[in-house]
Amino acid sequence: MNLSLSGIPWWGQVAAFGVVAVLSSGAFVYFYEMPAREEMVARQTELTNLRADIEKGQATARKLPQFRAQVTELEARLENLRAVLPEEKDAADLLNRMQSVAAQSSLTIKSFRPGATITKQMHAEWPITLELDGTYHNLATFFDRVGKFTRIVNITGLDVKGKDKPLPNSTITATCVATTFVLLDKPAAKGGAKPAPAAPGAKGA
Repeated sequence: MNLSLSGIPWWGQVAAFGVVAVLSSGAFVYFYEMPAREEMVARQTELTNLRADIEKGQATARKLPQFRAQVTELEARLENLRAVLPEEKDAADLLNRMQSVAAQSSLTIKSFRPGATITKQMHAEWPITLELDGTYHNLATFFDRVGKFTRIVNITGLDVKGKDKPLPNSTITATCVATTFVLLDKPAAKGGAKPAPAAPGAKGA
C-alpha cells in the first residue's frame, strides 16, 4: 500500500503534520519527560534527606565537647560514690570492720541478723539488726566510730534498755539497725529483695 500526502489538500497536510507533532510530543512527554521528572523529584527528596542528616550530624558534632564533659563529670561522681559505697565484694569486709569497732568500744555483739537486701537502680541497701551489750559510754563510742567510716553506714531504730542487775561493764542492752549501701556493678533489674549474706564470724539470732 502506497501512502502519499500529495493527494490531500494543503490544510489536510497541515492537520496531518499537526496530529503527528502532537502524538510525537505526547510520546516524548510520557516516555521520557515524565520519568525524568519523577527521578528528579526522587533525587531532590533524597538530597533533602541527606542535607537533614548532615545538619543533624553537624549539630551532634558541635555538642560532642559537651557530651565529653558530661561523661567526665559522671565518671567523677561514680568515683566519689565508690569512695563511700562499697562494692558487693567488699561488703563482708565492711561488716567485719563493724565487729572490730564494737570490740574496740568494749561492746559485745550478742546477735547479728542480716535482713533482706533492698535493691535499687544503682545500689543495694543491706540492713543488719544488731543486739549490743555494754554501757552507755561504750555505745556512744561505737556510734561515733561508725560515723567516721569512709563508707556510709546508717544507724536507725535504736532501742536501749537498762539492765535490772547491771555489771560494771554491762549496764545496758541495745538493738539497732545498721544499714550499709552497696554500689552495684550493673543497674539492677526490677525485682524483689534478696537475703543479705551474714558476716563471717557473726552470731545469728
